[in-house]
Formats: sequence, C-alpha cells, structure tokens
Amino acid sequence: MMQNSIHLLRSRRFLPLFATQFLGAFNDSLYKQAVVLFVTYQLYSDAAREAQFSAIAQALFILPFFILSAISGQLADITDKARVIRWVKTAEIGIMAVGAAGLMLQNVTLMLAAVLGMGVHSTFFGPIKYALLPQHLQPDEVLGGTGLVEAGTYLAILGGTVVAGFISGDPRAVGVAVLALATLGWFSGRQVPPAPPASESREKLDWHLLRASARLVRATMHVRRLFLAILSISFFWTIGAVIIIVFPPLVKNVLGANEAVASMFIAIFSIGIAVGSVAINRLLKSQVSARFAPASVLAMAVFVLLLRYVALSWDKHGVTELTTLGGFLHHPLAALMILALLGVAIAGGMFVVPLYAFLTTTVEKTETARVVAANNIVNSGAMVIGAVLAYALTALGIAATGQLVLIAAMCVVSAGLAWKLHRACDQDRKP
Repeated sequence: MMQNSIHLLRSRRFLPLFATQFLGAFNDSLYKQAVVLFVTYQLYSDAAREAQFSAIAQALFILPFFILSAISGQLADITDKARVIRWVKTAEIGIMAVGAAGLMLQNVTLMLAAVLGMGVHSTFFGPIKYALLPQHLQPDEVLGGTGLVEAGTYLAILGGTVVAGFISGDPRAVGVAVLALATLGWFSGRQVPPAPPASESREKLDWHLLRASARLVRATMHVRRLFLAILSISFFWTIGAVIIIVFPPLVKNVLGANEAVASMFIAIFSIGIAVGSVAINRLLKSQVSARFAPASVLAMAVFVLLLRYVALSWDKHGVTELTTLGGFLHHPLAALMILALLGVAIAGGMFVVPLYAFLTTTVEKTETARVVAANNIVNSGAMVIGAVLAYALTALGIAATGQLVLIAAMCVVSAGLAWKLHRACDQDRKP
C-alpha cells in the first residue's frame, strides 16, 4: 500500500539511493532537454533536421546500454554496489563538464559526446538501482520501493524538463546547473549503505563485450517468464523513445508552439508516469503481478490515437510566430491534448512498474543485477531500433503525427506479450 511505501523515504536503507537516482534523472533530463531545445530553436530551422537530431541524441544516449550492460551487470553482482555508485557519480561530474563546455561553445559534437557519456553513466547505475532494492528492502517492500523509484524518476524528469524550458536559451546557466546537480549526486551517492555481493564466490569480469552480452541474454531469456517480461518492457521503452523523439518537432511544426510548450509536454508525460507508478501499487496491494499490464498498455494505445486526432485537428489560425504557453493553453483543443498526454503516461506507468518489480523478485539475489542488465541490453537494442526507425520515417517524409500510428501499433504488441506473461505466471502458480 502507498502508506507502507512512503515510510521508506525516512529510511537510510532507501532514501540515499532514491535521492541519488532522483538527482541523476533530473540532470539527465535537464541536459538532454536543454540540448534538444537549444538545437531545435536556436541552431536549426528545418523540421527534418530537428527531428533527426532528436533521434540521434536519443540513440547515442541508449547505445551504451546495448554495448556495456553485460559488463555493468557483472560488476554490480561481484562488487559492493555502493562503491560502484561512488565511481559512477564521480564520472558524472566530468561528463557534465564536457556538456557544459559544448553548450557554451555551441559545439554540437561536444553536446552529443556528453549525451553519450550520460548514457554510459546510466548504464552502470541502472542495474545497481534495481538490484539494491531486494537487497536492502523486505520482500513486501520491493514493489512499493520500485514504484517510488519510478515515480521519483519521472518527477525528476519533470523537474529537469521544466527547468530546461526556462534556461535552455542561456548555455551558461545550463552548465552551472548540471555541474551543481552532478556534485549533489556525488554527495548523496556516498550515503548509500554498503551492499556487498550476495554470493561469496568471486567471479572474474568477462571483458569480451559481444560474448558477455550474448551469454547474459541467453542465460536470462531461456526462462519463459523473464523472456516475456523483458520483451514487454522493451516494447514499452521503444514506444517511450519514439514519443520523446516526436514531441519537440510535433510541438514546433504541428502545433506551432515554442520551447515552453515542448517542455510542458515532457512535464505532463512525466507527471502521468509518476501517477501511474504509484496507482498500480495501490491496485495490486503490493503484490507483484502482471494482471493489469495488458489493459494498461491497450489504454495507452487509445490515448496515443486520441493525441494524434487532436494534433491533426489543431488549427494554428494562420499565426506565423510560435505560440507561447499562454496561447497554447487558450486553444480550444488544449484541454483534450493535455488529457491525451496524461492518459498515455498514466497507462504507461501502470504497465511498466510491476514488470520491473517482477524482474527483481523472481530470481536469486545473486543474479538480480545481471537480470536487470540483460533486460537493459534487450531494451536498449529495441530503443535504438525505434530511434533509427523514427529517423528513417522522418527522412521518408512521414510526419510526427504519422509516427504516432506506429506507437499505437507497438502498444498492441506489448499488450499481447503482457497477456502471455500473465498467463505464464498463472500456470506456474498452479499446483
């Protein structure tokens, strides 16, 4: 229940990890959104180039998950996770220094290098974030803790997005902000309690990236329930990747609105995910189950199609200048657009949170980080494919509204996989 989860925020078993994750997600969101808005509204003035830059930035951020997750999962299982957190948060300060320089010099290469670096940072932090939960929390606290982490993550994305909308035109302010957040994350990371390996055996790291990745995925995906959960999560994050890519050009070129409205779209999406993350814990009463997942993602598809309908019906009234946030909110279809965005996000949060909790509670604690890493490999591969697909569709002249149809179709595929997962779990529980 929600009250059972909130008490975790007062516990050192959970609060430092939550704070470190929150600050990292805030920094990721602030920097990526600031870069995309700066390039979209300040450097480029071509819809195709803007959409393609957004796709490239998304692909670069995700690529390290595909290449390095096998190493990060092994490292998290054989090393004290708190120590790895300290290493990762130290690296974040250096990455953000490069990113700040890129913005101030208006150097796109340095900006994208920092986006790639933050992808590496998140690749090594991700398995630890989820693997620590079953190690530090009681079994009946894991779903609630996972929900709080997801809700906190998306509230952090909300905060970073809102701040980026206000300061993206001032590269110096963005640089100071991201360096300050990285420093705060370094301090909070040092407060995470020790989390030594759950197993006494000291395995050696396999540094062969392709072999380690293939072996890790093979070892996980042969378990039918894990296979279905990972595929379901992968389709969800592919959907999320395409949505994030579509938002800036949709807002600028279809709705004719400025940076503040683009930031508001991401903010609404983040609020919705957070609400869905908490709501599903109440519905499931802290039980880890996929029974609501198929309905949730089908509802997500309906709201995506509603979003497309509203976008196609949007009338800019012949305005040649970009509409401000106030102008957007006064549009007669603004309320319906916001409702559609919230619906997409709330349904998405309700879909994905139980699946992450499922991953971390159905395997031995000695294998948790590697299962999460295997999930990240498959997820990231799917998300890179989604980013490449969005790039290709844009190059072929298919507008953002057309790409929303693809998103709805992927939701239907996710619903089928989630239904199979629910049925497989039911069969396993039968005597």
